[in-house]
Amino acid sequence: MDFAIDENARKRLFTDARTANLFLNKPVDPQLLTEIYELMKWGPTSMNGCPARIAFVTTPEAKERIMPALVDGNIKRVRSAPVVAIIGMDMEFYHYLPTMYPPAPENKKIFENSEIAAQMTALRNSTLQGAYFIMAARAAGLDCGPMSGFDNVYIDQEFFAGTHVKSNFLCTLGYADPSRHYPRGPRFKFESVCQVL
Repeated sequence: MDFAIDENARKRLFTDARTANLFLNKPVDPQLLTEIYELMKWGPTSMNGCPARIAFVTTPEAKERIMPALVDGNIKRVRSAPVVAIIGMDMEFYHYLPTMYPPAPENKKIFENSEIAAQMTALRNSTLQGAYFIMAARAAGLDCGPMSGFDNVYIDQEFFAGTHVKSNFLCTLGYADPSRHYPRGPRFKFESVCQVL
């Protein structure tokens, strides 16, 4: 089958890519963070709502602010990472819809009138954008360690107080220490989880 990207790109983005557990002591160029965002922002979201908001934690002092929120198993992972991205979601993303989705500016009212619809849309689409973020970071030559296992309320108070942003998940970034990879986990076969109807 012919893909639009070559085999090396497929390996880098998918088949050889691994979740980073610990990182080498190698800094991440701050310009890469801008370039990653500038690539990931083009991924599709519902009504072009783009609810994701990202806080890049890059200093030891800022990283210490994360530590009290983490489960024990994530502390070493976060400490070793040159960058921790807090993938957040603007729960009032819909205020921007008249600009972001000019074909139907009135769609803002859908979410103003339904907190549940707003929450579900913010979560679903910021998660999508988080996946685009991981792919963009891998394309930039970085390794990623996306994680749950933290106190969202604490992170929200510490990093997003006074805003409409809530945390979705954390993603460590850097250059992985390959000696600290776990054995590769299995994946389901097509016929086990897919239907063609």
